[in-house]
Amino acid sequence: MSKIVRTEPNKILSKAVEYHNFVYCQGVTAKDVSKDIKGQTQEVLAQIDAILETHGTDKTRLLQAQIWVKDIRDRDGMNEVWTAWLPAGAAPARACVEANMADPRILVEIMVTACK
Repeated sequence: MSKIVRTEPNKILSKAVEYHNFVYCQGVTAKDVSKDIKGQTQEVLAQIDAILETHGTDKTRLLQAQIWVKDIRDRDGMNEVWTAWLPAGAAPARACVEANMADPRILVEIMVTACK
């Protein structure tokens, strides 16, 4: 049976789950919710970098991304940071939708899947 690796699991979720060389990350939000959309996006992407590094992979190996923004009008600002972060030619399959957030100060949440 293949091993499943769970990073920092709690009662509700794990920060990431690795299985068969695929890494499934949690939905990541900014810790400092006083930042604007660009600041929160930068913080989220830095957290994703750290999660992927923990599992021996990086953003060049992204397969899929799901992005939720509190206000779809913030999509351009989020995309500005997102595209600067992505390696050239390595954009994953992606969805980006407007959604109500658990905390109204959260402006963006990003969830990615990568391979090793």
